[in-house]
Formats: sequence, structure tokens, C-alpha cells
Amino acid sequence: MKEFTLNTMFWTVKHCKQFKPFKKYVLAPRGDKFMVFRKIKRLNAFYNVDPKETVKVLNAMQKGFESGKYGYRELSHKTAGLYSFLIGEDKPFVLVLAGGGYGDVCSMIEAFPTAVKLNEMGYNAFVGQYRVGNQAIYPNPLDDVVEMIKLIFKDAAANKVSTQNYAVCGFSAGGHLAALWGTQTFGWAKYKTAKPGAIWLCYPVITMGEFTHTGSRDRFLGKNASLQKISELSAENAVDKTYPKTFIWQCVNDDEVPFRNSLLMQEALKNNGCECE
Repeated sequence: MKEFTLNTMFWTVKHCKQFKPFKKYVLAPRGDKFMVFRKIKRLNAFYNVDPKETVKVLNAMQKGFESGKYGYRELSHKTAGLYSFLIGEDKPFVLVLAGGGYGDVCSMIEAFPTAVKLNEMGYNAFVGQYRVGNQAIYPNPLDDVVEMIKLIFKDAAANKVSTQNYAVCGFSAGGHLAALWGTQTFGWAKYKTAKPGAIWLCYPVITMGEFTHTGSRDRFLGKNASLQKISELSAENAVDKTYPKTFIWQCVNDDEVPFRNSLLMQEALKNNGCECE
């Protein structure tokens, strides 16, 4: 097994033997044609990330899949799937949902590094590949999340994963999914699953209204969504006093997702007496 280096081309990463089960999802498909023949050290020409950290994460993943500690399985809809980053030991788990405006799931940039770090911190981690693009229309991505949660719970004993006080972490559009999962109306209660112990939102898309990320809304609700649907699927409007403990972070000068999204969620949580930082 040859380790990746800064001079490894993304073509080699994509065609790594250990990554074969999810080959088409290693890179975000929309960026694939631009990145596949670039070296990892050039990654920050596309994303504001440290290529050295990316090399570290990809090597950890290669070893994890080789040893069987990490895995991937398709969901019932074949374009959705679930990566497992297991340490066992009856430790709690976090489900991580990367963003991509509901047009991609940018797991290599956001979710894989988070999952590896969670393992280092003593948590089991799972990364969700939910439906995007012309398959992203509501409720498809949420249906994928519930299938992920049920699979994790079903295999928890065999994988030595604790299901107590699990958390869901979401970035950008994945943050919108995670935020909705914390609500009774659209998430855990609707699907009759266990309530998460915490929701962790990273520069999340929250609202479908005035301050939304337009691409996310258009793919999730359609370009001709009614005002009623826009209001209902704005996560801040679905918060009630049962909402889980929540941590939110975002940069004030975010030029992709308006910072107002995080403030709207914070305000909704505080107005309902929910714990939020």
C-alpha cells in the first residue's frame, strides 16, 4: 500500500484500490474534471484548506479501509451511501454531513477530515452521502439521513458503537439537513427515531427565505417553490422547545452563506429556551 504525498495526483487518489466502493464520491463530482489531474499540493487553488492535512486524512482513510475499520455501503437509493469511521469501544457517534449547495457532497474537504479527527478524539464517526443535484428535492435528502441513522442503530452492537446522545454535524447545505434533523416536524420525531443529543452546525444554510443560499434552496425546494414551502422548510421556523443542544460556528464575512443564517438559528433557539452556543 503506497502512501499519498503532496505530489500525488487526485487521479491516483480517486482510483486507489481501497476507495473503489465509493470511487465516484472521493472528489465532489462537479469539481472532479478540474481537479483530477492536479496534485494534492495544488488543492488550495480550489479550496482554502491545508494540502498537508488532506494528505494525512487520505492516508488515514486508506489504512482504515485496508484494515476494515472504515467502510462504505450504498443506501437503498444507489447515489446515497454511508461511510463508517469506526473505533468501536462503545463510544458515541457523530454523523457528519458535508455541504455543496445540494449540488455536491464535498466530503473530502469537510466531512472526511472531521471524521478522522473525531476518531482521534475518541468518537465513532459516520459520513453521509445524501442525494444531490436533480435528486436533491425535498424530502429525498432527509429520507437518506433517516436511512443512515437507522443503519447505524441497527449495526451498533456489532460495531461496538454507543447510540446514546449521538450528534449530527452539518456543513453549509449539510448544515441545513442537520438543522432540520433536530426538529420534531421534519427530523427525528417525524421519522420515529431517537432524538440526537446535540446538533453541530458549521456555516449552515438555515433559512430558505431572504437570506438563503440560493443554489441550495433551488435544488432542495425547486425554483418555483411556494412561499408556504419556503417558510416551512426554513429551519429557524421549525425550532421548538424540544430542540437538542446546539453549537454553531461561522465566519462573519462568509461570502457564500450569509452570516444571517447562523443568527436566525441562534435567535430561534434562544426564543425557545434551547441550549445554544
